[in-house]
Amino acid sequence: MGVANERSIAWGIAKAISEQGAELAFTYQGEQFGRRLKPLAKSIGSKLTYEVDVTNDVSLDRCFNDLSQEWDSIDFLVHAIAYSDKSELTGRFLNTTRKNFLNTLNISTYSFIEVARRAHPLMKDKGGSLISLSYLGSNRVSPFYNVMGIAKAGLESTTRYLASDLGPDKIRVNAISPGPMRTLAGASVGGARKTYKFTELNAPLGSNATLEAVGGTAVYLISDAGKLTSGEIIVVDGGYHIMGMPRAENI
Repeated sequence: MGVANERSIAWGIAKAISEQGAELAFTYQGEQFGRRLKPLAKSIGSKLTYEVDVTNDVSLDRCFNDLSQEWDSIDFLVHAIAYSDKSELTGRFLNTTRKNFLNTLNISTYSFIEVARRAHPLMKDKGGSLISLSYLGSNRVSPFYNVMGIAKAGLESTTRYLASDLGPDKIRVNAISPGPMRTLAGASVGGARKTYKFTELNAPLGSNATLEAVGGTAVYLISDAGKLTSGEIIVVDGGYHIMGMPRAENI
């Protein structure tokens, strides 16, 4: 859920999983994203694409009902959905509006619960894996990330609570937290280019996250190799998150 184009983190995950033999279904919101998604889905042999609005219960129910007609069960679900008004991803966090705050948390955080609730019946008999996507701005201040930081903090907490709730059904719940990436969503945040460059310069491995690295992490979490990993936030950012200050040569 959440492939916007070929540079999407969700697409990097989809490609990596497909290469391991997985059969995939995709969701999209609106005709514009549908036009971008369907050729990508077709390129890896998927004909299952569903239009979904995660703020609409009828839309979500229809999607999972339709999916259950195709498959008796699912092994995993990737939630790569987030949204906030671009005008509030710049300037001061102090000026966050109530309307955008609630909408951001509804789409970016609460929707993961709604999706997990509907995926549960398709996983409970054999177990499965749920994955969401977070970012360092969830627990450290990141320039202009503003209300999305609050939403991602909530998403990470939601991941842990769902892991506890669904563990008895052998359903694992984890989040991947990539560093800054050149995606459509990332470009919405003010100063994105500076953040990307600063992270690359100061990461111990000298690199930002890549679609391949994030995809590989997802493969681990979805496969039997990760069958005892749950409730984790796995950071894929070249080690940047361990740094307390810029590297000496960049001061």
